[in-house]
Amino acid sequence: MKQTLYDKIWDEHQVLVNNDQSSLLYIDKHLIHEVTSPQAFDGLSMQKRDVWNTETIVAVSDHNVPTTNRNLGITDKISKLQVETLINNCKKHNINYFDLNDINQGIVHVIGPELGITQPGMTLVCGDSHTSTHGAIAALAFGIGTSDVEHVLATQCINLKKEKNYKICINNILNDHVTSKDLILYIIKTIGTSGGTGYTFEFMGDCIDNLSIEARMTICNMSIEAGAKSGLIAFDDTTLNYLLKRKNCPSKIYIDNAIKYWETLHSDEGAVFENEIVIDADKVTPQVTWGTSPEMALSINEKIPNPENFKTIDKQQSYQRALDYMGLQPNQDIKSIMLDKIFIGSCTNSRIEDLRMAAQIVSGKEIAKNIKQAIVVPGSGHVKAQAESEGIDQIFIQSGFEWRDPGCSMCLGMNEDQLEPYERCASTSNRNFEGRQGDKGRTHLASPAMVALAAIKGHFDDITEHM
Repeated sequence: MKQTLYDKIWDEHQVLVNNDQSSLLYIDKHLIHEVTSPQAFDGLSMQKRDVWNTETIVAVSDHNVPTTNRNLGITDKISKLQVETLINNCKKHNINYFDLNDINQGIVHVIGPELGITQPGMTLVCGDSHTSTHGAIAALAFGIGTSDVEHVLATQCINLKKEKNYKICINNILNDHVTSKDLILYIIKTIGTSGGTGYTFEFMGDCIDNLSIEARMTICNMSIEAGAKSGLIAFDDTTLNYLLKRKNCPSKIYIDNAIKYWETLHSDEGAVFENEIVIDADKVTPQVTWGTSPEMALSINEKIPNPENFKTIDKQQSYQRALDYMGLQPNQDIKSIMLDKIFIGSCTNSRIEDLRMAAQIVSGKEIAKNIKQAIVVPGSGHVKAQAESEGIDQIFIQSGFEWRDPGCSMCLGMNEDQLEPYERCASTSNRNFEGRQGDKGRTHLASPAMVALAAIKGHFDDITEHM
C-alpha cells in the first residue's frame, strides 16, 4: 500500500489502536521547558510515578528568561520560580538540562535541530505548539498539553487520534529577496487559520527542494498558524548534509544504517492525500500582516481591506475589530504604517541565516529616528557565538540595535521584553494576536529582511526595490 510520509512515521510508532479509533503512539524524544512542565512533574509526584526514560528528554529554559544582564539572575519572581522549578525537577529525575550560561541554551525549537537532538523518522513532542518546527528534519513533531506532558514523562507514549494528510505542493522557486517567511504567510492567507484543522501538512515541490533546512523550519514552524497539528518535509540530501554537521548525529558505526532508513522517509508516489493545494512560488511577494491573525496578511504593495467589502457579518465584524485594535484605517497603504519597535528573533526566525539576512540589509545604515527600540535576539548560544564570530553583532549594534542573549524574548509577553500599550512592532515572530507581545501591543509579522528594512525606514517598504 502506498503511504505518505506521515503514514510511515505514524505506523512505525503506533503501539495499539483503541476502541474509539485513537492510538497509543510511542514518543522518541521529549523536549521540556519551564512553562508547561511544573504541573506535569507535580502530577508524577502526586501519583508517585517516576520518569520512564530520562535519556529521551532534554530540558531548557527559554520563555521566561532575561535576554540582558543574565549575570544578575532572573528578577521577576514568577519567572524565577518557574525556571528554578524546572532545574530542581531535572536534578531530581536526572534529566539533561541546559543552564542559562550553557552555550547549548536557547529556544527549544532552535536547539533541537541544531544539536542533532531532532532526527528523521522520530516522533517528538514538547509542551509548545510550535514543536511542528522539527518537521523540517522529516520528524513527526507536535505540541502537547500539560496533562500529555505528564503522560509522556511517565509512559513514553501519548494517546491521540490520527490526523488526515494535506499535501502542499509549491512549484517553481521564490524570487530574489522573497523568503520562506513570506511563503508561509502567503499560504496561511490563502487557506486561512483553520484551513489545516484536522490535518498534518507535507510540504513538497521544487520550491521546497531548493530551500535550506533553516528556511524549511520557518515553514514547518508556522504550520500551526494554518490550523495543522504538524508540518513535514521529506528527507533529502539537504537534510543529510545538515545532519552530518550536528553534535548528536549517529556515530560512524550507525550512520550507514541510519541513512538507509532516512532515505525511505518520503511519501510514496501515488500515496493518497485527503486534501491538496498547489502554490506557485513565483507569485509570492513580500508579505506583512496588518491585523490580529496571521491570515490577515497582504503583499507589501497592497492596501488594508475594507470590512464592508466582505459578504458575511462575522467577517465584517472580525476585520473591523482588527482594524480598531491595530489603529488602522480601511484602504490604508501598508507602507504608510509607522513603527515604534523592531524585533528580530523567535523560534520562527532567529537562526544564523535569518540574522545574516537582516544584517545584510542594515549594514552601514542607522535605524530610523522614530524607532524607539530595535532588538536582535539569537535563537541559541551557538547562533549567538557564530554571529559574533562573523561580526554580525557589530553590524547590528552600529546600526542602533540591541544585541541580546538567547530566549523567546518579545515573541510573547512572558518576560521583560514587551511592548507598551499601543506601541507598534515589526516582528519576525509567528503570532500577531491581541496582547501577544504586551498589553494592547500591535504586532506586524514579516520576514527578517522586511523587518530589517522597516527598522531603517521607520515604516514598511518593499525589500525587492532596495536590493
